[in-house]
Amino acid sequence: MTETVVARLRPHARALFWPTLLLLAVAAALGFLARTFSEQWQNITMLSVAGAVVLVGWLAPLLRWSSRSYTITTRRVIVSSGLVARRRDEVLLSRISGVAVERRGLQAVFRSGDVVVNEESEHPLVLADVPSAGLVQAAIHDLVEGTAPSFGDDRVRA
Repeated sequence: MTETVVARLRPHARALFWPTLLLLAVAAALGFLARTFSEQWQNITMLSVAGAVVLVGWLAPLLRWSSRSYTITTRRVIVSSGLVARRRDEVLLSRISGVAVERRGLQAVFRSGDVVVNEESEHPLVLADVPSAGLVQAAIHDLVEGTAPSFGDDRVRA
């Protein structure tokens, strides 16, 4: 049996709301304060501080979010993370003993959640803050039971 990708996911994009709001606030502040200082070094310092705030407050969370991915295939569930040092955890569907969804905070409002994939003997694999967590849980259940429809080249995106 060939392995087919059923779904490729990332954590919910809600994690980028505050960093993006910070980026917009820095851009608005720079637009308002541009060239207001009389000395050139003060303008350069303001731009440098704004650049540092954008790097730490927007770019770092964006890279952290984009470096984490979840892949569900017809044979296994894979969690990949990391930019420089990649970490990859995977569980064969044949070894899965249960799948649960845990929700906290605003996850219920956005229909996201943590999908916990329990193995027979080892630590559970957690797909953190997955969008449409109930759909992902149902898809994994169907794949484990062998009742999943044949997807062919079509890919289901939650």
